[in-house]
Amino acid sequence: MTYNLDQRIAEHNFDNNPQSYTSKRRPVTLKYFEEFQDEDSAFDFERQIKGWSRAKKEALIEENWDKIVELAKRKKK
Repeated sequence: MTYNLDQRIAEHNFDNNPQSYTSKRRPVTLKYFEEFQDEDSAFDFERQIKGWSRAKKEALIEENWDKIVELAKRKKK
């Protein structure tokens, strides 16, 4: 969650901490973002997608809502 996407991406790309997760994965590019009216909703959504599979996250990036629903059904079985 951030209030300034450009600043946050720059932080990921130019931070000098070699221990950071993104230091070996540069350049970092933004694949998806969503705007929320309040911090609680943004935090809840971020926490939710952190638990998703890679396939489900890729479907989100592609905005393939049918695939997200299908992948969610598979997990329940």
